[in-house]
Amino acid sequence: MTEQSSSNTSFDNAPINWVPAIVLISTPILALLIVPYYLWTHTVSWQVWAVFAFFMAWNGLSITAGYHRLWAHRTYQAHPIVKWFLLIGGTLAVQSSVFDWCSGHRVHHRHVDDEIQDPYSARRGFWFSHIGWMLRNYPSGRFDYKNIPDLKADPVLVAQHKYYSLWVILASFGLPALAGWMVGDVVGTLVLAGLLRLVLSHHFTFFINSLCHMFGTRPYTDSNTARDNPILAIFTWGEGYHNYHHYFQYDYRNGVKWWQYDPTKWLIYGLSKIGLTWDLKRVPDVTIQHAQVEMQFKHAERKLDGFGSQVPANIEAIKARVSNEQQAFSQTIAEWQALKTKAIEMKKTEFAQRLNEVDEKLKDQFAQIEKKLHHHSDQLEQVLSQLNGKGKHA
Repeated sequence: MTEQSSSNTSFDNAPINWVPAIVLISTPILALLIVPYYLWTHTVSWQVWAVFAFFMAWNGLSITAGYHRLWAHRTYQAHPIVKWFLLIGGTLAVQSSVFDWCSGHRVHHRHVDDEIQDPYSARRGFWFSHIGWMLRNYPSGRFDYKNIPDLKADPVLVAQHKYYSLWVILASFGLPALAGWMVGDVVGTLVLAGLLRLVLSHHFTFFINSLCHMFGTRPYTDSNTARDNPILAIFTWGEGYHNYHHYFQYDYRNGVKWWQYDPTKWLIYGLSKIGLTWDLKRVPDVTIQHAQVEMQFKHAERKLDGFGSQVPANIEAIKARVSNEQQAFSQTIAEWQALKTKAIEMKKTEFAQRLNEVDEKLKDQFAQIEKKLHHHSDQLEQVLSQLNGKGKHA
């Protein structure tokens, strides 16, 4: 038996993962039965809806800003107050401990799309990547805590992992009940801020593993199935820009453009202004632009190859334009690489008092490179627009 067939057999015969299976199957059913009935038979106060909205935001942002960008990818540092707030909110989400969540997520990034090693590989289909991977004890879902030595050094995270069941009961049931008591409607708050919130937040997060690897654009890389999807970004607190994230996973931003909806990014950045977060990691703009232009060339080449025998008029001129732009782009990248080498050497040799002057000089030179990359991008956009027009009339 080959290694591949042996692995497939292990997947086919994987035992049921009873606790997650019961929770993930029963809670949507209960929500479908209880929530409509409760809303039909009871008047819900605005205070209960406010608690629901707050818990949705706390729950969601704790997964994105906490579990994901802080602990899984270490894209920034945070004050203990922020860490505690995100840890309690992440526990409220009932998506496992930080250890389990981050260990699996790091494996996902390392082996993305691998049907055997990626815990929630999209290549196994929507159902598997959305929820199926949690319903059975698949080989790919076995946690290897060797990849989280940084997290194991945190005693608070160790305690959360060790006593996770108790934490979940206190957070997911205790906090909504307490909030309900405070607003005078314990049952209504448990139904909405407890049950409904839990089911919605589960599946909004799961959309990233499934739909964001199936629908959307790939402006930065086509080396994996991850897509940018601005619609899903609305439901996932900015996590929908997944193609960018998979290519630049150590950036604290997912929606890297100023106009892209990423409230997690805004939260982290806002907290940095009052000293509660720091060391926010950002990919340089010129590196991002480089990746975009590379993909634009790929899109243009595929368009040109796609015409086959039905070659539109003037296609040779378009091909020549793409070829010329590729040569100019190669020259720009060579200048960029030379400038990076120069920057390292200058900072080694210049005296400390002149470093600010050196940084300003280099900043201007990098800005010129970025300007050239933007020009290449604009030129390729024009070419792609021409090709799209040709394709419609071919």
